[in-house]
Amino acid sequence: MSRPSLYIGLDSSTQSLSAVVIEVHGEERRVVLQTSILFDEVLPQYGTRHGVLPQTDPAVAVSSPLMWAEALDVMMERLAHSGLDLGRIAAISGSAQQHGSVYLNASAGARLERLDSTRPLVDSVAPMLSRPVAPVWLDSSTSAECQQIAAAVGGQRTLATHTGSRAFERFTAAQIRRFHLMDPEGYAGTDRVHLVSSFLASLLIGRHSPLDPGDGSGMNLMDIASHEWWQPAVDAAAPGLHAKLPSIVPAHAVVGTVSAFWQDRYGLPPAKVVVWSGDNPCSLVGVGLVREGRIAISLGTSDTVFGLMNDPRVDAAGVGHVFGAPTGDFMGLTCFSNGSLARERVRDAYGMTWSDFARALALTPPGNEGRIMLPWFEPEITPFVARPGVRRFGISPDDAAGNVRAVVEAQSMAMALHSRWMSVEVDTIHATGGAAANPGILQVIADVFGADVWRFDVTNSAALGAALRALHADHLHHNDPIEWDDIVSRFVRPLDTIPITPDPRCNEIYRSLTNVYTACERQALSIG
Repeated sequence: MSRPSLYIGLDSSTQSLSAVVIEVHGEERRVVLQTSILFDEVLPQYGTRHGVLPQTDPAVAVSSPLMWAEALDVMMERLAHSGLDLGRIAAISGSAQQHGSVYLNASAGARLERLDSTRPLVDSVAPMLSRPVAPVWLDSSTSAECQQIAAAVGGQRTLATHTGSRAFERFTAAQIRRFHLMDPEGYAGTDRVHLVSSFLASLLIGRHSPLDPGDGSGMNLMDIASHEWWQPAVDAAAPGLHAKLPSIVPAHAVVGTVSAFWQDRYGLPPAKVVVWSGDNPCSLVGVGLVREGRIAISLGTSDTVFGLMNDPRVDAAGVGHVFGAPTGDFMGLTCFSNGSLARERVRDAYGMTWSDFARALALTPPGNEGRIMLPWFEPEITPFVARPGVRRFGISPDDAAGNVRAVVEAQSMAMALHSRWMSVEVDTIHATGGAAANPGILQVIADVFGADVWRFDVTNSAALGAALRALHADHLHHNDPIEWDDIVSRFVRPLDTIPITPDPRCNEIYRSLTNVYTACERQALSIG
Protein backbone atom coordinates (compact mmCIF):
# COMPACT_ATOMS: atom_id res chain seq x y z
CA MET A 1 0.00 0.00 0.00
CA SER A 2 1.44 3.37 -1.01
CA ARG A 3 2.42 5.91 1.62
CA PRO A 4 0.41 9.12 2.04
CA SER A 5 1.90 12.03 0.09
CA LEU A 6 2.48 15.50 1.50
CA TYR A 7 1.98 18.76 -0.38
CA ILE A 8 3.33 22.06 0.96
CA GLY A 9 1.85 25.47 0.25
CA LEU A 10 3.79 28.57 1.27
CA ASP A 11 2.49 32.14 1.36
CA SER A 12 4.76 35.17 1.68
CA SER A 13 2.37 37.96 2.58
CA THR A 14 3.13 41.53 3.59
CA GLN A 15 3.59 40.66 7.25
CA SER A 16 4.38 36.96 7.42
CA LEU A 17 5.43 33.71 5.79
CA SER A 18 2.92 30.89 6.31
CA ALA A 19 2.93 27.21 5.46
CA VAL A 20 0.06 24.75 5.07
CA VAL A 21 0.85 21.05 4.64
CA ILE A 22 -1.83 18.70 3.35
CA GLU A 23 -1.74 14.91 3.38
CA VAL A 24 -3.27 12.84 0.59
CA HIS A 25 -3.79 9.08 0.79
CA GLY A 26 -6.18 7.87 -1.86
CA GLU A 27 -9.52 9.53 -1.19
CA GLU A 28 -8.42 10.70 2.25
CA ARG A 29 -7.16 14.30 2.31
CA ARG A 30 -6.52 16.55 5.30
CA VAL A 31 -4.47 19.46 6.57
CA VAL A 32 -1.72 18.16 8.87
CA LEU A 33 0.21 21.36 9.65
CA GLN A 34 -0.26 25.13 9.65
CA THR A 35 2.44 27.51 10.84
CA SER A 36 3.42 31.15 10.35
CA ILE A 37 6.42 33.42 10.84
CA LEU A 38 5.65 37.06 11.63
CA PHE A 39 8.44 39.13 10.13
CA ASP A 40 8.42 41.88 12.77
CA GLU A 41 8.61 39.38 15.64
CA VAL A 42 10.80 36.57 14.32
CA LEU A 43 13.17 38.73 12.23
CA PRO A 44 13.32 42.05 14.16
CA GLN A 45 16.82 42.80 12.87
CA TYR A 46 15.29 44.06 9.61
CA GLY A 47 13.40 46.84 11.41
CA THR A 48 10.09 46.41 9.60
CA ARG A 49 6.74 47.60 10.85
CA HIS A 50 3.96 45.31 9.75
CA GLY A 51 6.42 43.87 7.25
CA VAL A 52 7.36 47.22 5.66
CA LEU A 53 10.47 49.34 6.19
CA PRO A 54 9.72 52.76 7.78
CA GLN A 55 9.97 55.70 5.36
CA THR A 56 9.79 59.47 5.69
CA ASP A 57 7.60 59.62 2.59
CA PRO A 58 4.24 57.97 3.41
CA ALA A 59 3.67 57.19 -0.26
CA VAL A 60 6.74 54.92 -0.37
CA ALA A 61 6.41 51.31 0.79
CA VAL A 62 9.37 48.96 0.43
CA SER A 63 10.56 45.82 2.16
CA SER A 64 13.71 43.70 2.30
CA PRO A 65 14.25 40.77 -0.08
CA LEU A 66 16.86 39.49 2.38
CA MET A 67 14.17 39.27 5.06
CA TRP A 68 11.99 37.17 2.77
CA ALA A 69 14.95 34.89 1.99
CA GLU A 70 15.80 34.47 5.67
CA ALA A 71 12.15 33.76 6.48
CA LEU A 72 12.19 30.96 3.88
CA ASP A 73 15.31 29.53 5.55
CA VAL A 74 13.66 29.69 8.99
CA MET A 75 10.45 28.11 7.67
CA MET A 76 12.26 25.19 6.07
CA GLU A 77 14.11 24.57 9.32
CA ARG A 78 10.78 24.66 11.16
CA LEU A 79 9.28 22.13 8.74
CA ALA A 80 12.37 19.90 9.11
CA HIS A 81 11.79 19.79 12.88
CA SER A 82 7.99 19.48 12.68
CA GLY A 83 7.91 15.71 13.00
CA LEU A 84 6.63 15.28 9.47
CA ASP A 85 8.17 12.54 7.35
CA LEU A 86 9.91 14.82 4.84
CA GLY A 87 10.46 11.92 2.49
CA ARG A 88 6.73 11.94 1.76
CA ILE A 89 6.79 15.47 0.27
CA ALA A 90 5.63 15.12 -3.33
CA ALA A 91 5.41 18.76 -4.40
CA ILE A 92 5.69 22.32 -3.12
CA SER A 93 4.14 25.50 -4.46
CA GLY A 94 3.78 28.99 -3.16
CA SER A 95 1.93 32.26 -3.06
CA ALA A 96 3.25 35.77 -2.51
CA GLN A 97 1.93 39.30 -2.18
CA GLN A 98 1.20 40.52 -5.67
CA HIS A 99 2.94 43.38 -7.50
CA GLY A 100 6.14 43.52 -5.40
CA SER A 101 9.39 43.35 -7.39
CA VAL A 102 12.91 42.08 -6.63
CA TYR A 103 15.94 43.18 -8.67
CA LEU A 104 18.89 40.83 -9.24
CA ASN A 105 22.24 41.41 -10.93
CA ALA A 106 24.00 39.32 -13.56
CA SER A 107 25.74 37.13 -10.97
CA ALA A 108 22.43 35.82 -9.61
CA GLY A 109 22.04 32.93 -12.05
CA ALA A 110 25.39 31.37 -11.16
CA ARG A 111 25.00 32.12 -7.45
CA LEU A 112 21.58 30.43 -7.34
CA GLU A 113 23.15 27.26 -8.74
CA ARG A 114 25.84 27.10 -6.04
CA LEU A 115 24.09 28.11 -2.84
CA ASP A 116 26.25 27.07 0.14
CA SER A 117 24.22 24.82 2.46
CA THR A 118 26.71 25.33 5.32
CA ARG A 119 25.85 29.03 5.51
CA PRO A 120 22.57 30.89 6.03
CA LEU A 121 20.69 31.46 2.79
CA VAL A 122 20.73 35.22 3.27
CA ASP A 123 24.55 35.26 2.98
CA SER A 124 24.31 33.89 -0.56
CA VAL A 125 21.42 36.12 -1.59
CA ALA A 126 22.88 39.49 -0.55
CA PRO A 127 25.47 39.65 -3.40
CA MET A 128 22.74 38.94 -5.98
CA LEU A 129 20.75 42.12 -5.37
CA SER A 130 21.06 45.09 -7.72
CA ARG A 131 18.61 46.96 -5.50
CA PRO A 132 18.62 46.45 -1.72
CA VAL A 133 14.89 47.01 -1.27
CA ALA A 134 11.74 45.78 -3.00
CA PRO A 135 8.72 48.04 -3.58
CA VAL A 136 5.54 46.33 -2.40
CA TRP A 137 1.83 46.64 -3.16
CA LEU A 138 1.28 49.37 -0.56
CA ASP A 139 3.50 51.81 -2.47
CA SER A 140 1.60 54.74 -4.00
CA SER A 141 4.52 56.89 -5.14
CA THR A 142 4.23 56.18 -8.87
CA SER A 143 1.27 58.29 -10.03
CA ALA A 144 3.37 60.13 -12.62
CA GLU A 145 4.81 56.88 -13.96
CA CYS A 146 1.31 55.40 -14.27
CA GLN A 147 0.21 58.33 -16.39
CA GLN A 148 3.33 58.05 -18.56
CA ILE A 149 2.78 54.34 -19.22
CA ALA A 150 -0.92 54.80 -20.00
CA ALA A 151 -0.22 57.67 -22.37
CA ALA A 152 2.50 55.69 -24.17
CA VAL A 153 0.19 52.75 -24.97
CA GLY A 154 -2.83 54.80 -26.04
CA GLY A 155 -4.68 55.45 -22.79
CA GLN A 156 -5.96 53.70 -19.69
CA ARG A 157 -8.69 51.76 -21.48
CA THR A 158 -6.21 50.33 -23.99
CA LEU A 159 -3.91 49.31 -21.16
CA ALA A 160 -6.77 47.68 -19.24
CA THR A 161 -8.04 45.86 -22.33
CA HIS A 162 -4.66 44.21 -22.80
CA THR A 163 -3.31 43.81 -19.27
CA GLY A 164 -6.54 43.42 -17.26
CA SER A 165 -6.19 46.66 -15.26
CA ARG A 166 -5.65 50.34 -15.80
CA ALA A 167 -2.31 51.69 -14.60
CA PHE A 168 -2.22 51.36 -10.82
CA GLU A 169 0.49 52.80 -8.57
CA ARG A 170 1.06 49.56 -6.73
CA PHE A 171 1.43 47.51 -9.93
CA THR A 172 4.89 46.44 -11.03
CA ALA A 173 5.24 48.26 -14.36
CA ALA A 174 5.12 51.72 -12.75
CA GLN A 175 7.53 50.60 -10.02
CA ILE A 176 10.03 49.39 -12.60
CA ARG A 177 9.73 52.66 -14.50
CA ARG A 178 10.31 54.69 -11.35
CA PHE A 179 13.44 52.67 -10.56
CA HIS A 180 14.72 53.22 -14.10
CA LEU A 181 14.13 57.00 -13.84
CA MET A 182 15.38 57.47 -10.27
CA ASP A 183 18.38 55.12 -10.44
CA PRO A 184 19.34 54.49 -14.07
CA GLU A 185 22.65 52.97 -13.03
CA GLY A 186 20.93 50.52 -10.70
CA TYR A 187 18.43 49.59 -13.40
CA ALA A 188 21.21 49.10 -15.94
CA GLY A 189 22.89 46.74 -13.45
CA THR A 190 19.73 44.68 -13.14
CA ASP A 191 19.75 41.43 -15.06
CA ARG A 192 16.43 39.99 -13.83
CA VAL A 193 13.29 41.61 -12.40
CA HIS A 194 11.43 39.04 -10.34
CA LEU A 195 8.13 39.22 -8.56
CA VAL A 196 8.19 38.13 -4.92
CA SER A 197 6.71 34.79 -6.00
CA SER A 198 9.29 33.98 -8.67
CA PHE A 199 12.14 35.26 -6.45
CA LEU A 200 11.27 32.81 -3.68
CA ALA A 201 10.64 29.98 -6.15
CA SER A 202 14.11 30.68 -7.59
CA LEU A 203 15.63 30.23 -4.14
CA LEU A 204 13.87 26.86 -3.85
CA ILE A 205 14.96 25.42 -7.19
CA GLY A 206 18.45 26.97 -7.44
CA ARG A 207 17.89 28.81 -10.71
CA HIS A 208 15.74 31.61 -12.12
CA SER A 209 12.09 30.61 -11.95
CA PRO A 210 9.41 31.68 -14.43
CA LEU A 211 6.10 33.31 -13.49
CA ASP A 212 2.57 32.02 -13.82
CA PRO A 213 -0.21 34.04 -15.54
CA GLY A 214 -1.93 34.73 -12.21
CA ASP A 215 0.94 36.77 -10.82
CA GLY A 216 2.13 38.04 -14.19
CA SER A 217 -1.27 39.65 -14.72
CA GLY A 218 -0.71 41.86 -11.67
CA MET A 219 2.07 43.81 -13.37
CA ASN A 220 0.34 45.89 -16.09
CA LEU A 221 2.76 44.17 -18.47
CA MET A 222 1.20 40.84 -19.49
CA ASP A 223 -1.42 40.42 -22.20
CA ILE A 224 -4.27 38.84 -20.28
CA ALA A 225 -5.59 36.83 -23.24
CA SER A 226 -2.34 35.41 -24.65
CA HIS A 227 -0.36 35.12 -21.38
CA GLU A 228 2.60 36.74 -23.10
CA TRP A 229 4.40 40.00 -22.35
CA TRP A 230 2.59 42.85 -24.11
CA GLN A 231 5.42 44.67 -25.84
CA PRO A 232 3.90 48.19 -25.89
CA ALA A 233 3.56 48.16 -22.09
CA VAL A 234 6.99 46.60 -21.63
CA ASP A 235 8.56 49.28 -23.83
CA ALA A 236 6.64 52.02 -22.02
CA ALA A 237 7.88 50.87 -18.62
CA ALA A 238 11.64 50.87 -19.21
CA PRO A 239 14.21 50.30 -21.99
CA GLY A 240 15.47 46.75 -22.42
CA LEU A 241 12.93 45.42 -19.93
CA HIS A 242 11.80 42.42 -21.96
CA ALA A 243 15.18 40.72 -21.57
CA LYS A 244 15.05 41.24 -17.81
CA LEU A 245 11.63 39.65 -17.26
CA PRO A 246 11.05 35.96 -16.40
CA SER A 247 9.25 33.73 -18.84
CA ILE A 248 5.56 32.91 -18.28
CA VAL A 249 4.43 29.29 -17.91
CA PRO A 250 1.04 27.66 -17.16
CA ALA A 251 -0.15 27.65 -13.55
CA HIS A 252 0.33 23.89 -13.29
CA ALA A 253 3.92 23.88 -14.61
CA VAL A 254 6.61 22.07 -12.64
CA VAL A 255 9.55 24.49 -12.75
CA GLY A 256 12.15 22.33 -11.02
CA THR A 257 12.88 20.31 -7.92
CA VAL A 258 13.97 21.30 -4.44
CA SER A 259 17.65 22.11 -4.89
CA ALA A 260 20.65 20.43 -3.29
CA PHE A 261 20.95 23.40 -0.90
CA TRP A 262 17.71 22.44 0.87
CA GLN A 263 18.36 18.70 0.60
CA ASP A 264 21.75 19.04 2.29
CA ARG A 265 20.73 21.74 4.78
CA TYR A 266 17.44 20.28 6.07
CA GLY A 267 17.05 16.82 4.58
CA LEU A 268 14.28 17.76 2.16
CA PRO A 269 13.71 15.38 -0.76
CA PRO A 270 14.08 16.47 -4.41
CA ALA A 271 10.35 17.18 -4.51
CA LYS A 272 8.71 18.90 -7.45
CA VAL A 273 8.35 22.68 -7.25
CA VAL A 274 5.26 24.00 -9.00
CA VAL A 275 5.42 27.58 -10.31
CA TRP A 276 4.41 30.04 -7.59
CA SER A 277 1.57 32.53 -8.02
CA GLY A 278 0.11 35.64 -6.39
CA ASP A 279 -1.89 35.63 -3.18
CA ASN A 280 -5.15 36.62 -4.89
CA PRO A 281 -5.14 33.78 -7.46
CA CYS A 282 -4.09 31.27 -4.80
CA SER A 283 -6.83 32.49 -2.47
CA LEU A 284 -9.33 31.98 -5.30
CA VAL A 285 -8.92 28.20 -5.07
CA GLY A 286 -8.17 28.40 -1.34
CA VAL A 287 -11.77 29.54 -0.74
CA GLY A 288 -13.22 27.10 -3.26
CA LEU A 289 -13.97 29.36 -6.24
CA VAL A 290 -13.39 27.02 -9.17
CA ARG A 291 -16.47 27.65 -11.32
CA GLU A 292 -18.21 30.73 -12.67
CA GLY A 293 -21.23 31.86 -10.66
CA ARG A 294 -19.55 31.36 -7.32
CA ILE A 295 -17.95 34.49 -5.81
CA ALA A 296 -16.36 35.41 -2.51
CA ILE A 297 -16.92 38.53 -0.47
CA SER A 298 -14.21 39.20 2.07
CA LEU A 299 -15.42 41.55 4.81
CA GLY A 300 -12.17 42.73 6.33
CA THR A 301 -10.21 45.95 6.70
CA SER A 302 -11.07 46.44 3.07
CA ASP A 303 -14.04 44.69 1.46
CA THR A 304 -13.23 42.61 -1.61
CA VAL A 305 -15.38 40.88 -4.20
CA PHE A 306 -13.71 38.27 -6.36
CA GLY A 307 -14.61 35.28 -8.44
CA LEU A 308 -13.75 33.05 -11.36
CA MET A 309 -14.58 34.11 -14.92
CA ASN A 310 -14.47 31.82 -17.93
CA ASP A 311 -13.45 34.70 -20.20
CA PRO A 312 -11.19 37.74 -19.63
CA ARG A 313 -13.91 40.38 -19.37
CA VAL A 314 -12.36 43.74 -18.50
CA ASP A 315 -13.88 46.60 -16.49
CA ALA A 316 -14.39 49.56 -18.84
CA ALA A 317 -14.61 51.91 -15.84
CA GLY A 318 -11.14 50.89 -14.70
CA VAL A 319 -11.94 49.98 -11.08
CA GLY A 320 -11.77 46.19 -11.34
CA HIS A 321 -8.90 43.86 -12.07
CA VAL A 322 -8.56 40.72 -14.18
CA PHE A 323 -5.94 38.16 -13.16
CA GLY A 324 -5.13 34.71 -14.45
CA ALA A 325 -6.66 31.90 -12.37
CA PRO A 326 -4.95 28.65 -11.30
CA THR A 327 -7.69 26.72 -13.13
CA GLY A 328 -6.58 28.19 -16.46
CA ASP A 329 -9.54 30.57 -16.43
CA PHE A 330 -9.59 34.16 -15.18
CA MET A 331 -10.23 35.95 -11.93
CA GLY A 332 -12.14 39.20 -11.47
CA LEU A 333 -11.54 41.32 -8.39
CA THR A 334 -12.86 44.63 -7.06
CA CYS A 335 -11.60 46.16 -3.82
CA PHE A 336 -13.24 48.75 -1.53
CA SER A 337 -10.96 50.46 1.00
CA ASN A 338 -13.82 51.54 3.32
CA GLY A 339 -14.66 48.10 4.67
CA SER A 340 -14.59 47.33 8.38
CA LEU A 341 -13.18 50.82 8.92
CA ALA A 342 -16.50 52.38 7.87
CA ARG A 343 -18.57 49.93 9.89
CA GLU A 344 -16.41 50.63 12.94
CA ARG A 345 -16.74 54.40 12.46
CA VAL A 346 -20.53 54.15 12.50
CA ARG A 347 -20.49 51.80 15.48
CA ASP A 348 -18.18 54.06 17.47
CA ALA A 349 -20.04 57.25 16.53
CA TYR A 350 -23.08 55.99 18.45
CA GLY A 351 -21.20 54.28 21.29
CA MET A 352 -22.35 50.84 20.20
CA THR A 353 -20.98 47.37 20.70
CA TRP A 354 -21.14 44.93 17.78
CA SER A 355 -24.20 43.39 19.46
CA ASP A 356 -25.84 46.83 19.54
CA PHE A 357 -24.92 47.26 15.87
CA ALA A 358 -26.59 43.94 14.99
CA ARG A 359 -29.75 44.86 16.93
CA ALA A 360 -29.97 48.27 15.24
CA LEU A 361 -29.68 46.61 11.84
CA ALA A 362 -32.44 44.14 12.74
CA LEU A 363 -34.80 46.91 13.92
CA THR A 364 -34.67 48.90 10.66
CA PRO A 365 -36.60 47.96 7.50
CA PRO A 366 -34.87 46.66 4.35
CA GLY A 367 -34.36 49.59 2.03
CA ASN A 368 -34.09 52.00 4.98
CA GLU A 369 -37.13 53.93 3.65
CA GLY A 370 -35.06 55.02 0.66
CA ARG A 371 -32.36 56.72 2.71
CA ILE A 372 -28.80 56.46 1.35
CA MET A 373 -25.29 56.87 2.75
CA LEU A 374 -21.98 57.00 0.86
CA PRO A 375 -19.59 55.83 3.63
CA TRP A 376 -16.33 57.25 2.30
CA PHE A 377 -14.66 57.81 5.67
CA GLU A 378 -11.25 57.39 4.01
CA PRO A 379 -10.13 57.83 0.38
CA GLU A 380 -11.90 55.15 -1.62
CA ILE A 381 -10.54 52.86 -4.32
CA THR A 382 -13.92 51.89 -5.77
CA PRO A 383 -15.20 54.25 -6.98
CA PHE A 384 -12.12 56.46 -6.90
CA VAL A 385 -12.61 59.09 -4.21
CA ALA A 386 -9.57 61.23 -3.41
CA ARG A 387 -11.31 63.47 -0.89
CA PRO A 388 -12.97 61.42 1.80
CA GLY A 389 -16.19 62.37 3.55
CA VAL A 390 -19.54 60.78 4.37
CA ARG A 391 -22.42 61.79 2.12
CA ARG A 392 -26.00 61.30 3.39
CA PHE A 393 -29.17 61.50 1.30
CA GLY A 394 -32.41 61.78 3.29
CA ILE A 395 -30.93 60.53 6.52
CA SER A 396 -30.02 62.48 9.66
CA PRO A 397 -26.68 61.95 11.40
CA ASP A 398 -28.68 61.69 14.64
CA ASP A 399 -30.50 58.54 13.51
CA ALA A 400 -28.25 55.82 14.94
CA ALA A 401 -30.18 52.78 13.68
CA GLY A 402 -30.80 54.37 10.29
CA ASN A 403 -27.08 55.05 9.86
CA VAL A 404 -26.23 51.46 10.80
CA ARG A 405 -28.49 50.10 8.07
CA ALA A 406 -27.35 52.78 5.66
CA VAL A 407 -23.67 51.80 5.89
CA VAL A 408 -24.42 48.07 5.51
CA GLU A 409 -26.77 48.60 2.56
CA ALA A 410 -24.42 51.07 0.87
CA GLN A 411 -21.50 48.67 1.04
CA SER A 412 -23.59 45.77 -0.24
CA MET A 413 -25.02 47.79 -3.14
CA ALA A 414 -21.58 49.16 -4.01
CA MET A 415 -20.20 45.63 -4.18
CA ALA A 416 -23.05 44.50 -6.42
CA LEU A 417 -22.85 47.60 -8.61
CA HIS A 418 -19.09 47.57 -9.09
CA SER A 419 -18.84 43.85 -9.75
CA ARG A 420 -21.34 43.93 -12.63
CA TRP A 421 -18.46 44.36 -15.06
CA MET A 422 -17.56 40.70 -14.43
CA SER A 423 -20.85 39.71 -16.16
CA VAL A 424 -21.22 36.75 -13.83
CA GLU A 425 -24.63 35.39 -12.89
CA VAL A 426 -23.99 34.99 -9.18
CA ASP A 427 -25.76 32.07 -7.50
CA THR A 428 -23.48 31.42 -4.53
CA ILE A 429 -21.46 33.74 -2.29
CA HIS A 430 -18.69 32.59 0.05
CA ALA A 431 -18.50 35.14 2.88
CA THR A 432 -15.29 35.46 4.88
CA GLY A 433 -13.70 37.99 7.21
CA GLY A 434 -14.64 39.38 10.60
CA ALA A 435 -18.01 40.87 9.63
CA ALA A 436 -19.15 37.51 8.23
CA ALA A 437 -19.97 36.62 11.85
CA ASN A 438 -22.93 39.03 11.67
CA PRO A 439 -25.92 37.22 10.08
CA GLY A 440 -27.75 40.52 9.58
CA ILE A 441 -25.00 41.83 7.31
CA LEU A 442 -24.98 38.57 5.37
CA GLN A 443 -28.77 38.75 4.96
CA VAL A 444 -28.46 42.19 3.36
CA ILE A 445 -25.77 40.85 1.01
CA ALA A 446 -27.98 37.88 0.08
CA ASP A 447 -30.95 40.16 -0.57
CA VAL A 448 -28.95 42.67 -2.63
CA PHE A 449 -27.27 40.02 -4.82
CA GLY A 450 -30.24 37.66 -4.87
CA ALA A 451 -27.88 34.77 -4.09
CA ASP A 452 -27.31 32.22 -1.33
CA VAL A 453 -24.59 33.20 1.14
CA TRP A 454 -22.44 30.57 2.85
CA ARG A 455 -20.20 31.53 5.74
CA PHE A 456 -16.62 30.28 5.66
CA ASP A 457 -13.96 30.50 8.34
CA VAL A 458 -10.96 30.85 6.06
CA THR A 459 -7.46 31.09 7.47
CA ASN A 460 -4.30 30.92 5.38
CA SER A 461 -6.40 30.69 2.22
CA ALA A 462 -3.45 31.69 0.01
CA ALA A 463 -1.15 29.06 1.53
CA LEU A 464 -3.91 26.43 1.31
CA GLY A 465 -4.50 27.44 -2.30
CA ALA A 466 -0.80 26.98 -3.01
CA ALA A 467 -0.86 23.50 -1.48
CA LEU A 468 -3.92 22.60 -3.57
CA ARG A 469 -2.13 23.87 -6.67
CA ALA A 470 0.82 21.60 -5.82
CA LEU A 471 -1.55 18.62 -5.50
CA HIS A 472 -3.32 19.45 -8.77
CA ALA A 473 -0.07 19.90 -10.71
CA ASP A 474 1.50 16.72 -9.32
CA HIS A 475 -1.44 14.63 -10.49
CA LEU A 476 -1.34 16.27 -13.91
CA HIS A 477 2.38 15.51 -14.09
CA HIS A 478 1.58 11.81 -13.52
CA ASN A 479 -1.29 11.84 -16.06
CA ASP A 480 -3.79 11.34 -13.24
CA PRO A 481 -5.79 14.61 -13.25
CA ILE A 482 -8.19 15.54 -10.46
CA GLU A 483 -11.10 17.88 -11.09
CA TRP A 484 -10.79 21.19 -9.25
CA ASP A 485 -14.26 20.78 -7.70
CA ASP A 486 -13.13 17.50 -6.18
CA ILE A 487 -9.93 19.06 -4.85
CA VAL A 488 -11.50 22.04 -3.11
CA SER A 489 -14.53 20.16 -1.76
CA ARG A 490 -12.29 18.14 0.58
CA PHE A 491 -10.66 21.21 2.16
CA VAL A 492 -13.08 24.15 1.83
CA ARG A 493 -16.30 23.61 3.75
CA PRO A 494 -18.88 26.12 5.00
CA LEU A 495 -19.40 26.67 8.71
CA ASP A 496 -23.16 26.18 8.48
CA THR A 497 -25.31 23.35 7.14
CA ILE A 498 -27.73 25.70 5.36
CA PRO A 499 -27.05 29.02 3.61
CA ILE A 500 -28.55 32.43 4.23
CA THR A 501 -31.07 32.72 1.41
CA PRO A 502 -32.38 35.90 -0.24
CA ASP A 503 -35.90 37.18 0.40
CA PRO A 504 -37.47 37.83 -3.04
CA ARG A 505 -39.39 40.85 -1.71
CA CYS A 506 -36.23 42.40 -0.28
CA ASN A 507 -34.34 41.63 -3.47
CA GLU A 508 -36.93 43.62 -5.40
CA ILE A 509 -36.55 46.53 -2.96
CA TYR A 510 -32.79 46.55 -3.45
CA ARG A 511 -33.06 46.34 -7.23
CA SER A 512 -34.88 49.69 -7.14
CA LEU A 513 -32.74 51.15 -4.37
CA THR A 514 -29.52 50.33 -6.22
CA ASN A 515 -30.66 52.67 -8.99
CA VAL A 516 -31.07 55.40 -6.37
CA TYR A 517 -27.68 54.56 -4.86
CA THR A 518 -26.10 54.78 -8.31
CA ALA A 519 -27.58 58.25 -8.86
CA CYS A 520 -26.34 59.41 -5.45
CA GLU A 521 -22.87 58.10 -6.18
CA ARG A 522 -22.74 59.80 -9.55
CA GLN A 523 -23.90 63.09 -8.05
CA ALA A 524 -21.28 62.91 -5.30
CA LEU A 525 -18.60 62.25 -7.91
CA SER A 526 -19.91 65.12 -10.04
CA ILE A 527 -20.59 62.87 -13.02
CA GLY A 528 -24.39 62.93 -12.89
